[in-house]
Amino acid sequence: MTTAALLEEFRKLRVLVVGDVCLDRWCRYDPALADESRETGIPRIAVVSTEVTPGAAGTIANNLAALGAGEVAVLGMVGDDGFGYELRAALTARGIGHTLLVDAPGIPTFTYTKIINDTNGEEDRPRVDFIYTRPLPDDVDRELVARLERAAPNYDVILVSDQAETSAGGVVTAAMRAAIERIAQSQLVWVDSRLRSELFRHAVVKPNQQEAEAASLRVVGRIDYEEMRRRTGARGLIVTHGGRGALVVDERSAQWIETKPVPHPVDICGAGDSFSAGAALALKVTGDPVYAARFGNRIASITIMKRGTGTASPEEVLALDT
Repeated sequence: MTTAALLEEFRKLRVLVVGDVCLDRWCRYDPALADESRETGIPRIAVVSTEVTPGAAGTIANNLAALGAGEVAVLGMVGDDGFGYELRAALTARGIGHTLLVDAPGIPTFTYTKIINDTNGEEDRPRVDFIYTRPLPDDVDRELVARLERAAPNYDVILVSDQAETSAGGVVTAAMRAAIERIAQSQLVWVDSRLRSELFRHAVVKPNQQEAEAASLRVVGRIDYEEMRRRTGARGLIVTHGGRGALVVDERSAQWIETKPVPHPVDICGAGDSFSAGAALALKVTGDPVYAARFGNRIASITIMKRGTGTASPEEVLALDT
């Protein structure tokens, strides 16, 4: 299949991204304006401009929309706060549906605030993250699962973004994983989980090398991806290795997919999310995990040449063929 034909097929797909939908706030500050507070004597960080983008699961959704998927929506939770308002506005601006977001009063909208020096463009101050580390209220958990189970039949591809780095507080709870397992028995479900790759069943699971090694050690006691896939019942395991490529493991074989080296990448932040977006769409269209991994590598090779969590357009993808 030609790249142009593949991209045309993307326009027919309805895609749902489930999980930790975050807000990325890119705040540029002027170091020359770091006057001390009159009350505390502590120098301020003087923010002079702010850009907001959907992050985590929202980054995957951004990439899906940029690649031309016919419909993209997100399912997660959002707080009753200003960050929640900004997140919905950022999703709307990118044509991403957000009616499946669950309002969770009292829980902060997951927000990552990146502090960037306006004089040199470097992120040189600690991030300010708004997170939630307690178990989700039962009513929020139940509503998230119910919305997923009602919505799932309406979508061609479901991508799961389990980004919470604590044992509690994220959207992808045990109840949500159980629902995902049921859905994955009959639909294509693609999972990217930072800390819990081994807990998903029947899905295509995409950890990076570090995440996969840790998961394999927990499940098998050694680094053995074929055995890990067998024991977890994953439809496929795709282990990304950054600029080196990806290992595709399914019930038939394990195959290494090299990627073309990209000299001097600008920013690798979000590369895994862009890989997932491109590869999941390609897998749905072609049914070929090796082709999907190659296409995912191509998308990541474009986005790592952009600052922040960049996306790849169809025009940029087609340009790689020339």
